[in-house]
Amino acid sequence: MTSPLIYERNWADKTKYEDAERQHWEQVSKVDRLSTLATNQGGTDLVHRIVSLEKENDGLKKLVEKMQKAQDSLESRLAQLEKQASNLGGSTPAPKAAPAPAKAPAPADDDDVDLFGSSDEEDEEAQKVREQRLQEYAAKKSKKPALIAKSNLILDVKPWDDETDMKELEAAVRSIVMDGLLWGASKMVPLAYGIHKLQISAVIEDEKVSVDLLTESIEGKEDFVQSVDIAAFNKI
Repeated sequence: MTSPLIYERNWADKTKYEDAERQHWEQVSKVDRLSTLATNQGGTDLVHRIVSLEKENDGLKKLVEKMQKAQDSLESRLAQLEKQASNLGGSTPAPKAAPAPAKAPAPADDDDVDLFGSSDEEDEEAQKVREQRLQEYAAKKSKKPALIAKSNLILDVKPWDDETDMKELEAAVRSIVMDGLLWGASKMVPLAYGIHKLQISAVIEDEKVSVDLLTESIEGKEDFVQSVDIAAFNKI
């Protein structure tokens, strides 16, 4: 007759329960020994620290076991994927579809076909347009006024003596007229012993009037002018 105990799960797992009970009592015994040791040495803090280390150690062991199981699962998954990849790599790839034939160009209308060609006519027309534009550019450039170089002068005109009429001297200087000469402001500047000199400004065009020509023309008024000096010279 079959024993009814074979249907009892607790009886089949008796060994597991015995191991768990043994580990429990070993842990309790270890704690008791540590407590006794600490009590004999008079240090309860050491006992608490050792107990916490033991618990931490047990937690680390469980974590390691969990990580080991995860690693085993990953390795199994990786092996399965490699096997699937090798099976796919050995299969024959599907043939590529043949490219569609290119469409033939539509036949050109006979009226649009230039049998004799018009490239020469186009070249002549482009040449005419180019020449016309060059002529227009040359005409536009010729109408542009050329840059005129000018200079600004300040002249010191000295009389013979203090009896010289300075107004007549200035009038004599301003009576000099040249193309490209423009007289400016003037003033009397004292020299010594009651003698004054005429300081006058002038603007000249460099191509038409030279400084030497202007000074010689002023010194040509011998009745009033003794000498002429250039006090300042600036290009405009």
